[in-house]
Amino acid sequence: MKKLLFAALLAASFPAKAVELTFYYPIAVGGPLTKVVDNLVAGFQKEHPDVRINAVYAGNYDDARIKALAALRAGQPAQMSVLFSIDLYELLEQDVILPFDDVAGTPADKAWLKSFYPALMANGTYKGKVYGIPFQRSTIVMYWNKEAFKEAGLDPEKPPATWNEMAQMARKLVKKDASGNVSRWGVMVPSTGYAYWMFQAFARENGQDLMNREGNQTNFAHADVVGALQYWVDLGKKLKVMPEGTVEWGTLRQSFTEGKTAIMWHTTGNLTAVKDTARFPFGVAMLPASKQRGSPTGGGNWYLFKKSTPAERKAALEFIKWVTAPERTAEWSIATGYVGTRPDAYETPKLKEYVSGFPQAAVARDQLKFATAELSTFQTGRVRKALDDAIQAALTGGKSPADALKAAQQESERLLKPYR
Repeated sequence: MKKLLFAALLAASFPAKAVELTFYYPIAVGGPLTKVVDNLVAGFQKEHPDVRINAVYAGNYDDARIKALAALRAGQPAQMSVLFSIDLYELLEQDVILPFDDVAGTPADKAWLKSFYPALMANGTYKGKVYGIPFQRSTIVMYWNKEAFKEAGLDPEKPPATWNEMAQMARKLVKKDASGNVSRWGVMVPSTGYAYWMFQAFARENGQDLMNREGNQTNFAHADVVGALQYWVDLGKKLKVMPEGTVEWGTLRQSFTEGKTAIMWHTTGNLTAVKDTARFPFGVAMLPASKQRGSPTGGGNWYLFKKSTPAERKAALEFIKWVTAPERTAEWSIATGYVGTRPDAYETPKLKEYVSGFPQAAVARDQLKFATAELSTFQTGRVRKALDDAIQAALTGGKSPADALKAAQQESERLLKPYR
């Protein structure tokens, strides 16, 4: 009896060791995201003193995936990570992730899994199980410079709603100096870094999705997909409203805020950065339609790694639930520009007030009804590279859109045939 009493007193004197968690996080979009994430981690730890969390910042999405997988292979602990939503099939093939359904056991946990926008869940769900929880998510939106519109004799409150309107308005928005050199382009769409993502928007708007839900079939050579790439090429080569060749992803936001283009297509993840740096009134709109409106979703999801103890999994789930709660989802959206991942976030007083004063923040949310899952298949990296190479070849004049996409589809067929 005395021994039991002594053991109980000893346990009370020395609290249980804190659960330690590590996650990898990609810094892929401009803005002070590390500080925002650090504040979230600190907030959780304050409420959960029995958990210690180490955030490892790992460059872009590819860097984060490579570093996380290398750490797991080396036996270094990592229980969760924010990785690309389209990494799902590779992570499944590597057999490193757990479905959240296996850890989320309570009725409240199950309700939480159903609290996110369905369009954002598409990239994280496989065979009816949830492997990815939406966090750093986006769609592509159209930013326009209202001063430039006014200067060109266009209604500054009316952005183009169709492909034809964008081409016509962009012609009027092109500005040249006395020597005939372009000082302001009508429109810019980035074609490096995430060319396939931008192209997916064009294809969706022209009536086609690029892959099936099972991740084992692509649609690159369809006539409407070819027509989408032809329109993108024509913006530069034929209509002369966009630079010919490639447009850099990384510098486009700066080009827009410096007035070098009147319209840009870019991620909503840049919204807060544009808001903070633009010295002119700007608008944000859904992407223009051809046969329909459309955009792929984008960004990162939370994943749970298999190499973890039951206590670590429980703590990781608590953190992910905490960080994706409506109030913090609202704060995250305001701080970064990323879309709020769940409808109830837009009912919080903070986000309601923010959207009321800055309606541009609601565009990505409203566009979700026209959104499709980002291009993701088995052998994602190789399939995506084939499409990226085709887009670059067409934009730089190396191949016609039809020939370039035919070659990409042939390569995709070769890669995906074993998965059908």
